[in-house]
This record gives sequence, structure tokens and C-alpha cells, in this order.
Amino acid sequence: MIDSTPTTGPAAAQRWLGFAGAVLAAASVALSAYASHAASGAGQASLQAAAAIAFGHGIALAALPHLARRRLANIALVAMLLGTLLFSGGLVVAHVAAVPARTAPFGGSLLIAAWLAWALDALRR
Repeated sequence: MIDSTPTTGPAAAQRWLGFAGAVLAAASVALSAYASHAASGAGQASLQAAAAIAFGHGIALAALPHLARRRLANIALVAMLLGTLLFSGGLVVAHVAAVPARTAPFGGSLLIAAWLAWALDALRR
């Protein structure tokens, strides 16, 4: 049987974004459990924030790719993935390595920009 599923292009990108969103949501549940049982104080709060952002944006990435019909929507979703990785990943690295969360502000700004781009694309539908 020949698989007719495209391996490149927008359809493949949308499948990968959906996959990444589901993995982010799953990882955020594990991160939340770790934060609840193994962290304390400010580290616990930071990890819980990272988990909440990763979960919410993971769900969005799992659900929204099939609605992305134009380039702007796809760019918004990629920015959402990168912003989540920079924000949540930065908080996790900061906790584990005991260093400042330098990428978190960039990730948060990218998430804001991604949602604004998605909103602009929604107005154009």
C-alpha cells in the first residue's frame, strides 16, 4: 500500500505542530507532578508556571493546526511553539541549573506576538 500522506509542505507542518502540542501537554503534566512533589518555594512556583504555560499552549497547538489556512496562521503556530519552549524551557533550565531564566522574557513576548498574529489571521477569515 502506498502512503499518500504528504511528507513536506503545510500539511506535514500542521501534523508536526499538532504532535509537538500533544508532547508539550504530556510533558507539562510530568513537570507539574515534579514541581508538586520534588520542588519547593520559589522553584516550585516557577515550575508550576512553566507547566501551566506549556499545558495551555500544548493544547492550543494540538487543536489549532487544522484551522491554519494561511501563512500568517502557520507562522503564529510556529511562534507559539518556539515561545513555549523558550518560556517554559527557560524556567526549567533556570531551576535545574540554578541560573537566571534569560530566555523566559523572550518566550513570553513571542507567545504574545503569536496570539496577536493568530487574532489578526482570525479577523481575515
